[in-house]
Amino acid sequence: MKVSVLSFIADQRSKQPPVSSFRVDLTGKTVVVVGANTGLGFEATKHFAGMGAGRIIMACRSQSKGQAAVERLKSEIGYSRAELWLIDLAEFSSVREFADRFERDGGRLDILVENAAMRSFEYTATKDGWDMSLQVNHLSTSLLALLLLPIMIRTAKQHATVPRIVVVSSDMHYFVKFSRDVAEDPEILKTLGGAEYCKNPKNMQDRYELTKLFNVFFVRALNAHIPPSTPLIVSAVDPGFCYSELRRESSGVRVIRDWLMESALAFSSEVGSRRIVWTALAHQEEPDRLRGEYTSSFKIKEVGDLVLSPVGREVERRSWDELVGILGKVDSRVTETVERYLTRV
Repeated sequence: MKVSVLSFIADQRSKQPPVSSFRVDLTGKTVVVVGANTGLGFEATKHFAGMGAGRIIMACRSQSKGQAAVERLKSEIGYSRAELWLIDLAEFSSVREFADRFERDGGRLDILVENAAMRSFEYTATKDGWDMSLQVNHLSTSLLALLLLPIMIRTAKQHATVPRIVVVSSDMHYFVKFSRDVAEDPEILKTLGGAEYCKNPKNMQDRYELTKLFNVFFVRALNAHIPPSTPLIVSAVDPGFCYSELRRESSGVRVIRDWLMESALAFSSEVGSRRIVWTALAHQEEPDRLRGEYTSSFKIKEVGDLVLSPVGREVERRSWDELVGILGKVDSRVTETVERYLTRV
């Protein structure tokens, strides 16, 4: 599928249904929202709280900003069951510590919203030796999902429910192109996340879009490895073009372009968050309809032509194998999860 400029504009100008039209009673259920202190994450958290979630864990990088968001949630809608748990996706150790805490906690996990992301046009290496954008948006996002997957499967069995993982992607994945050399690279993630590739400014111009493409690859690959009998739904969602702190690193002409586009077309964070919440809650009677799917505009939408092409399918397969290998070295529980809960394709 291709997305034209006209279809993008039409989508941004279309009326977005209110959350009340797909409201679900979340009494007793636990929701984790990553990046919950601001923007889309906070607004999604607010909607979940308004549906009576038994427990909400606001996973944030900053103690002060996260605590302020907890207090804001309480003051705005009177929700007092939110907890602040710290996580920094730029450090694998922080993701591991978050998962360790959840294991010690022993509680249930019904909905995991992986919303945190960054947009940068310059290469910055993390402590783990990866380009920060790729680590935050893809590698650590995938690591967290795989580490919490056993807890979600346990929740499904103990509470006769169908947990969901929602990865926030973007329609920008439709516009990504690979060079032949990159597409055929046997270590594509290592190349894309390494200094040699990233220090070429040209290669960083579509970095955000590229990471959102790999979010789609991850969701599709993970779903393909989850046995159909396992009550766990993983989906990707496009929240639309919204006012966002993602563009805070823009400079020069890009600032003007972003301002003009936001003024003309952007959704508020609250409106964009509705799409995230819909993906986490829709089709309660037939949740399997959302297995491995990409959603946008409150419906299942076909992914980009690159994803569906022979090249894309091969990149998806190889990048999954590489991802599992990389993350298995970060935490052996990833390897154990893949071997115990997932199947070969």
